[in-house]
Amino acid sequence: MSVQCDVCVVGGGPAGLAAAAAAYQSGAKVALIEREHRLGGILKQCVHDGFGLQRFGEKLAGPEYAERALALLKECKVELLLQTFVDNIKPHAMGYQVTVANTDGMRHVIAKSVVLATGCRERTARQVSIHGTRPAGVITAGAAQYYTNILGQLPGRNCVILGSGDIGLIMARRLTLEGAQVLGVYEAKSTPSGLPRNIAQCLRDFDIPLHLSKTVTRVFGHERLEAVEIAEVGPDMRPINDERERVDCDALVLSVGLIPENELAETLGVQLHPVTRGPVCDQNGMTNVPGIFSCGNAAHVNDLVDYVSENGETVGAAAAAYATGFIPKATEAYTAPPARSYIDIKPSDKFLYAFPQRIDCTNITDPITLYFRAKNERDRTLLRVTQGGKELFKKRYRKLRPPEMERVVITPVMGGEIELTLEEVPA
Repeated sequence: MSVQCDVCVVGGGPAGLAAAAAAYQSGAKVALIEREHRLGGILKQCVHDGFGLQRFGEKLAGPEYAERALALLKECKVELLLQTFVDNIKPHAMGYQVTVANTDGMRHVIAKSVVLATGCRERTARQVSIHGTRPAGVITAGAAQYYTNILGQLPGRNCVILGSGDIGLIMARRLTLEGAQVLGVYEAKSTPSGLPRNIAQCLRDFDIPLHLSKTVTRVFGHERLEAVEIAEVGPDMRPINDERERVDCDALVLSVGLIPENELAETLGVQLHPVTRGPVCDQNGMTNVPGIFSCGNAAHVNDLVDYVSENGETVGAAAAAYATGFIPKATEAYTAPPARSYIDIKPSDKFLYAFPQRIDCTNITDPITLYFRAKNERDRTLLRVTQGGKELFKKRYRKLRPPEMERVVITPVMGGEIELTLEEVPA
């Protein structure tokens, strides 16, 4: 038995919830697939506040934000497939065939367009070249958060945290509040990766030391983690082979970066960006494969869940519009859709990346939300957006940091590629 719909959304986190609701409100028949038994994604285990300031105008905890998003979805007639795993997605005469598996067995979801809202995953110890055995007690920050906030179990009593990303900082505070001793947060870079407010509220307020230009190079222990080896890191981001420090601990919490979850996208031939590791998308979230859309952290890792939901809404509405105009190949009236033309967005080498990477000229007159990260920390900087030598937008910043994503809205015109530059502003 198969499910027929216009838009199939894969992933029930904040991006997927927003995309499904927006697609339904745009007149599409929607199916939402989620592998867990509850919707909400990672928000369910984020008991700290700070969510929703942009979207709802108030500070919410993760579960509270999820409830707000779920309330919007409950007003929509969306077919939910919970505890359901996607096995594969392949082209079909009616669009795409999504093969799923759950307790009822294997079935197909036939959709005219597919939105990939699969979120992101954490890098592991092996991906950051930590040597040694594989003892219990080496855990990612997200897993430590799940153990602590959902299962009510501490991952360890004496903890070392590697990486100063926001989730690592938040877990340093959370573990301390639950009675564990956080021996220190170690960051390989010379500057912290988390937001300044988290540095202040999670580390300084609790007297947790932050060690910059230091990393974990080895773990010790067999059944259980006994200690880690700490090494200084040079300007080339390589450990220095001088005397190294041994720190006794029973838990190593890794907060060493996130990667968009795009295994399904790769099987479809979707082009991935070398920096974001998410799909190359236009302003509607459409990838290079017609009818396949990507949104939220599956497209690029965001700082704020508010921006994840915002992007999900945009992409959900665009997927519904695509489905409405789709003529199945099985009908006699089918004709190949007209070729799309694109304008490339070209950031200078002073940017880490910009998103989206291109603009579909079909609705070129609509304002476009543009996200970007600077490659290095910068003071007094002017962002300039030009197209064919004509200035579209400019904005001054007192400070730019790679961990902090920036958001601007531009209105492009028909013409050449769009260029982004960052210029120093004299004091």
